[in-house]
Amino acid sequence: MRVLIATRDLFFRSKLAAVAAAGGAALVARDAPCDLVVVDVEAPGAAERIRGLVAAGVAVLAYGPHVRAELLRAAREAGATAVPNSEVERVLAERIRA
Repeated sequence: MRVLIATRDLFFRSKLAAVAAAGGAALVARDAPCDLVVVDVEAPGAAERIRGLVAAGVAVLAYGPHVRAELLRAAREAGATAVPNSEVERVLAERIRA
């Protein structure tokens, strides 16, 4: 599986990259073909980006603070699997194993 981690948060990028690598996924750079994109719901234009990725047939895992329920809901409505920060590592590991 090829995974793009699309976040500017270096802490989350590092944690998620470690989860992906441990699961045997290949990390790809922006604009490279991928099977799964991990998106921060607080990024500007996140919902629009998610819609575009989903329309292109790419799976999206979106994450964000549990207190930003409206952003998580918008990500789900755009076609992503959206989870709070506290669950993103577990869900990413499950998606890679599936």
